[in-house]
Amino acid sequence: MSESSNPRQPSRKLTEHEAVIIINRIKGREFQNRIAADFDVNPGRISDIKMGRLYPHLPRPPHWTWPKKTD
Repeated sequence: MSESSNPRQPSRKLTEHEAVIIINRIKGREFQNRIAADFDVNPGRISDIKMGRLYPHLPRPPHWTWPKKTD
């Protein structure tokens, strides 16, 4: 099977500028799966941005984040 025919390709890397756009679209109450389709990424990447796992230094509304788990 050639690499080009592999349906499971990794999500592309989102830039910081794209992350800002995504955060603003989430603030506008757009569905995360629709945002993911527009950026050609897995919806999990949108969730990672929303939750601060990607680009944690970008500002987000406080109600989007939860305390980190402690062991």
